[in-house]
Amino acid sequence: MANKVAFITGASRGIGKVCAFELAEAGFDIAISARTVKEGEEREHSSTLKASDTSPLPGSLESTLAELRSHKVQAMAVQADLLDPASLGAAVTKVLERWGRIDVIVHNGRYIGPGHMDKLMDTPIDLIRKQIEANAIAPLIINQLAMPSMIENGGGAIINITSSSGYSDPPKAAGEGGWSLGYGMSKGAMHRISGILKGELGRHGIRFFSVQPGFISTERIKQDMAKFGFDASRGAPCDVPAKVVRYLATNPEAARYDGKNVEAQQLCHELGLLPGWAGPGSGNGETGGLRYDMSGFNMHRIAMGEKFTDVYGTQAWQD
Repeated sequence: MANKVAFITGASRGIGKVCAFELAEAGFDIAISARTVKEGEEREHSSTLKASDTSPLPGSLESTLAELRSHKVQAMAVQADLLDPASLGAAVTKVLERWGRIDVIVHNGRYIGPGHMDKLMDTPIDLIRKQIEANAIAPLIINQLAMPSMIENGGGAIINITSSSGYSDPPKAAGEGGWSLGYGMSKGAMHRISGILKGELGRHGIRFFSVQPGFISTERIKQDMAKFGFDASRGAPCDVPAKVVRYLATNPEAARYDGKNVEAQQLCHELGLLPGWAGPGSGNGETGGLRYDMSGFNMHRIAMGEKFTDVYGTQAWQD
């Protein structure tokens, strides 16, 4: 019987790369996509319009694919750009032509480029549009093309790598330890996908998860982000969200999280998915002074007449 197939975007480095290794170890055949095919490619990856940075980032599809060969599974790489719908369609088509199925999708890729760390008044609206296109629309394009295969094969899992920026306010302004409006808006849009699609497609056996990784020490964080107030030494390893992705994709007990947001660092530590890791706070303090937006949840509790104390210590109730 053929292996199940996992398709991972943004797998040339970072979380996506380690997710590919974890799912390969779990027995999936692996399809990876990204823009960077070969090591040393130069591409603009500055997060601000105020400076340019085309220095090569470590990682590529070729290097990830080479490492995947040590696993006893098949693997393929397909170049794709989240801002190029045609390339996304071609990537999914190539995977389906080779294996005839896609069982798990990990939407890890995101917009990389200017505007990510720029304040609104310094940002052309087109750059905000690009972040929404790459971070929220591109996953839907892939889903529409791949989900018929999932339905035909009795189900699957779609895992969205989200961000706390989608439901919390930054501790500081963009470029000073916080993030841009475009990034938060786009991740906020992505954050809504899982629950809504569960309602539409859950009856076909497709599960939808949002995975909020927290601050992770990726190659790009180490190379690029210190100048914007992000200390890579405080981040958790990429293995943390990757272990959670593997758990959600393979463990029947993960059904309890279907349609929900998963805080990866907390769940990884709670379930002991990464032995030896000390847990949230050992690197990044997880919330790091962020204020999560609990307004919708709290207003529901008030409407239901429930007295409670929220995460900020504020007491509320329905009179």
